[in-house]
Amino acid sequence: MQISNLISTLEKIAPLKLQESYDNSGLIVGNPDTECFGVLLALDATEDVIKDAIAQKCNLVIAHHPIVFKGLKRFNGNNYVERAIVLAIKNDIAIYACHTNLDNVIQGVNGKIADQLGLINRQILQTKSDILQKLVVYVPDSHLKKVEDAVFSAGAGNIGNYSECSFVSEGMGSFKPEIGANPKVGNIGTRNSDKEFKLEVVFPAWLKNQVVKAMKSAHLYEEVAYEIVNLTNDYQEVGAGIVGELPEAMAESDFLIKIKEIFNVTVVKHTPLLGKNVKKIALCGGAGSFLTPNAISSGADFFITSDVKYHEFFDADGRIVIADVGHFESEQYTIELFDYVLRQNFPNFAVLKTRVNTNPVRYFVS
Repeated sequence: MQISNLISTLEKIAPLKLQESYDNSGLIVGNPDTECFGVLLALDATEDVIKDAIAQKCNLVIAHHPIVFKGLKRFNGNNYVERAIVLAIKNDIAIYACHTNLDNVIQGVNGKIADQLGLINRQILQTKSDILQKLVVYVPDSHLKKVEDAVFSAGAGNIGNYSECSFVSEGMGSFKPEIGANPKVGNIGTRNSDKEFKLEVVFPAWLKNQVVKAMKSAHLYEEVAYEIVNLTNDYQEVGAGIVGELPEAMAESDFLIKIKEIFNVTVVKHTPLLGKNVKKIALCGGAGSFLTPNAISSGADFFITSDVKYHEFFDADGRIVIADVGHFESEQYTIELFDYVLRQNFPNFAVLKTRVNTNPVRYFVS
């Protein structure tokens, strides 16, 4: 088992291309070709977590938050970031971060929170565009199904809850093999016209290479005529936050109790209650106040997030209840998500959870 095996599994769910521009997800310390003999899961790769990895004989730490967000010029151990990196390097421990790329997929961080709340009818709160591409390829009738099957297997043709989506139209294609060609159809020096089908399928941009490779391997022709078209469509499976519904409406005070129980908090900061039942819930793990307008426009009754500033609470404006549960608290189930994904794919491999509580925030309750 190499570190790269574990990384590739996570990146199938949360491709690095989906991380935000400010982020630093990926392998921060270590060589992907190194043999992995144990992985430790954490929300933060702090110095204490690295010590925990050493104690539990793990040489890979998978964390949600990158310990390094921007370049380091010195490694003198003068701050908690430098100390964690130095300790990891000294002990041959790799550090991998899966951050906003995991935030931006519907089955990621926010999907796990929605699971805890029991939300149904889920949608991305703020979808992303310019992510989808379309493959247009011209195929003879004899190989149409083979090419379709190949691109579907490579991940193309998925739209929402539908798979194997394509459009096929019929036409005539012409070509003249020149000297040096090795045509499967037609003769050298003669223009040929044959019935062909135009196959069109969509796919997320990060699958381009494997979709094109699969298409070419299944195609009959030596030289394949195809196009890749960038689409500006919103991608409904990718973006920030989630909005969904409770199976049954409940009173606001009861829902606040539910929030305290699920997130295991002693206090919830929130805007004034609106005196109505709660049914539709918007949420965003981590700092999500930028999504307040989206939560309001979605018709949500509650917006659960964290790191809301004083003046940002005013943005509720009597149209929604904003509930701030704390940053660590909102993302705590990410460790469970990592654990589930890795155990599903590597059932006999050592996957451990850190024994360190990395939450830097404490609450005094007298």
